[in-house]
Parts: sequence; structure tokens; C-alpha cells
Amino acid sequence: MQRQLPSGTAVASAAVDDAKAPVRLSILGATGSIGQSTLDVVATSPKGTFAVTALTANDNVAGLAAAARAHGAEIAAIANPDRYLDLVEALSGSGVIAAAGVNGIDEAAGRETDCVMAAIVGAAGLRPALAAARHTKRLAIANKECLVISGELFLAELAATGTEIIPVDSEHAAVFQVLEKRDPATISQVVLTASGGPFRDWSHDRLKTVTREDALKHPNWSMGSKITIDSATMMNKGLELIEAYHLFALPEDRLDALIHPQSIVHCLVEFCDGSLVAQMAEPDMCTPIAQSLFWPCRSSAHAKAFDLKKLSSLTFSDVDTAKFPAFALARAAMRRGGAAPAVLNGANEAAVEAFLERRIHFLDIATTVAETLDKADQLGLFAPCANIEAALQVDCEARKLARDVMATL
Repeated sequence: MQRQLPSGTAVASAAVDDAKAPVRLSILGATGSIGQSTLDVVATSPKGTFAVTALTANDNVAGLAAAARAHGAEIAAIANPDRYLDLVEALSGSGVIAAAGVNGIDEAAGRETDCVMAAIVGAAGLRPALAAARHTKRLAIANKECLVISGELFLAELAATGTEIIPVDSEHAAVFQVLEKRDPATISQVVLTASGGPFRDWSHDRLKTVTREDALKHPNWSMGSKITIDSATMMNKGLELIEAYHLFALPEDRLDALIHPQSIVHCLVEFCDGSLVAQMAEPDMCTPIAQSLFWPCRSSAHAKAFDLKKLSSLTFSDVDTAKFPAFALARAAMRRGGAAPAVLNGANEAAVEAFLERRIHFLDIATTVAETLDKADQLGLFAPCANIEAALQVDCEARKLARDVMATL
């Protein structure tokens, strides 16, 4: 049966009614990779295109204050409450309001805007994104965990507010363009592409020697540490399939992924008549970010030269699930449904954190997730959640289970 987005959920209209007025823009996660790229797009846009309303960060006071000053933000909020006085000092004389802690992030996210870039990494971004969705016309979503943890619940909340959602991940931004206004019944398959990360050509035995430094060397993209590790394990592509499942209302058996080392083709969409449509672009996050901010228009100010003649080849291959079991775990969680994806995500975040802190080995990440999923299933944690708070509680329980698993490794 064809799934449908909740009634009222918009997926592509203008962020503002008056094209001449500056777009009031907030960025949740302004000092991270996506946040910094979003600020780059703002800075290189014609003067008066954007008016920055609110910026948030986790712990980077210096970066947050510098961005708030440079872009004339109304408010800057730091998630770590212990850094409040540092932020006040860093913003002294600027006129920018300083805020901190959960309440401060909520205050910043709750400012009335035309568009919000939701770029806080992980489950921590769910509540702020939801708060922002109630006070903005458009949510540009770079936080896939919002949909992995509570996809149907999250989209229902957006439908109730009338907020439109536009994906920022390069693959989902690509699918979004290809599928625009097309009849879902004509779609045979949507294929996301993956670079394969730094270990696509490594043997399983060699993966036993992976260090933190090895895993953080992505061949094509410059990203934050968490998503870079997820790319190395291929968990990121599994999470993206779950995200696509919710964003595009397609059944699991019509979604797949292929390894594409060049990262030029970002998606492939096959239609019922055998036609295959691809979206191609240089691997630069400013492109999908600008798309999410300007859609349905496009900005030539952020175009990156693309020369097909310089491409020697475009290659594709299946994901090796024996070598990258995290991808298979994500697909299985998507098929299982209910709170299984929330358990998957919580366990993965706990394991990635442990790996980055050198407490477990690289291959232990997938092992931890697999064993956590088994334990959660035995405890009945896969039941559908009644609300987002319940989904976040499952995420919390999954982290506890993952820590118990890692203690035995």
C-alpha cells in the first residue's frame, strides 16, 4: 500500500511571501559543519537576502559569538549552561542576547522566523527542531535523527503547524528535486548513493586495525566527527534510508543504496517505464543548503563549476553488508518499524561516542548496535511510541543498554 505524508505537510513552497523582504533565518547548530556552510551561503548571498535571527551551539562559545556578531543575530544560545557567563562576555557590547541551557536553546528555537536550519547533530536536535517547527514557515532539516527516532510523529507535528519541510542531506535534496510533483505510483525505486567512506577497499581483517584517525579521514566530504564515523561504518546510509522512508512516503522495498566512490551522482530514481533519472552535482554541501533556503528558486551565487568532461568514470556497486553490517542493521530496523529505529540510533550514538573516546574498537560499533537491538527486542522496546517524549525515552533506554553491552566487550 502506498504510504502518504500526513495531511497538511508541505514539501516545497516559498519560504517567504514577499520575495523582496529579507528571509528571517535561524540556525540550530551554527558552529557545526552544516551550520558553518549555511553561514557561508548567507555571507555569499546578495546583501539583504537574509536576516539572521537566532544561532545556537553546543559548547563552542568563541565560534558562536563570532558568528552572532558577524551576522547581527538577535539571540545566541549555548547548550552548555556552564558556559553562559563566557557567552555573555564574548557578546558584550554587541547587542546580541545571550542564552544558555535547555531553556536558552528553546528560546532561540522559538523565535518567529521564515526558515530554520535544523543542524544539531543526533537525538539532541529533536526537541529544538520541533520547537522551531512551531514558529517558522520552513524547516530545512539536516538532522536525520528527527525522522529516524520519531518519523511519523515528527511529520504529524509539522502537519499540524503547517510548516513545510525541505531535506538538506545531499542525497535527500537530490531525491526531492527529482520527485517534485511526480505521481508516487510511477516510482519503481529510489536509490541513494554512498561514497563507501575511507574503508570501502579495506579487507575485513584490515578493519580490525582501524584507528580513530583513520575513520575521520573521509575521502570526499568534510563533515563533523559523528557523521564521518557513521559514513565509515555505513550506518549513515542506513539512517538515510530510514529518513527517505519518512520524507518520501515510499515503502521499504522501493528504497536502496549503492556505493558510488566519485560522489557525483547523489540519487537515482527509476520509474515504472524503465526510465532512470539521476541528480548530479559536485560533493559540496553548500549546494543542497542553498537549495533548501531558496527553493523553489535557485541561487547562482552558490554554483560550483561542474565539468562532465573531467570525469573519467562513474562507478556503482552494492553495499558489502558482510564488511559493513551496520547498513544491514539499519535496514532491518526500518523493516521492523515501531521504535526499532529509535533503539538503533540511540545505540549507535553511544557506540560512536565511545569509539571517538577510544573506549571501543571500530568493529565494536556494529557489534554494540546489534546486541543492543537484540536486548531491546527481548525487553519489548520496539513497540510503537505514543508521542515524541516516549520515543526519546526509548532512545535513552537504548543508550543505557548499549553502555552495558560495551562494558562486556
